Amino acid sequence: MQKTLVFRSHRREELIDITEPVRAVVAESGVRCGAVSVYVQGATAAVMIQENWDDSVQLDVVDLLARLIPRGVWRHDAQDGNGDAHLKAGLVGPSETVPIVDGRLGLSRWQNLFLCEFDGPRSERRVVCTVWRAG
Repeated sequence: MQKTLVFRSHRREELIDITEPVRAVVAESGVRCGAVSVYVQGATAAVMIQENWDDSVQLDVVDLLARLIPRGVWRHDAQDGNGDAHLKAGLVGPSETVPIVDGRLGLSRWQNLFLCEFDGPRSERRVVCTVWRAG
């Protein structure tokens, strides 16, 4: 099964919790044992598994990447000013794969799935969820 989810971002850089919509895709699939691939389409966004107890970790991720990959110093900035967004997306990566265990996402209590926006705000970010059945 494959389903595309659409999200809107509101800031240039932010982490958007997409766990519940992905959980709904898994439930809709009916798969009890398998995996779900969560893949963002776009060269300036990424997908990450991270804690969501409060927003401090998400803010720390954005702050860390801003320190490691500052804005306005990259060759690609001459084209459209988002060289840092491309580098951040490449570093984090466009996808995560999560096991499906007894029909549920195999995330731990403290893990959530996040869409990482590095070049927003965007009216549309597309995340493709592909569910596989084991065996």
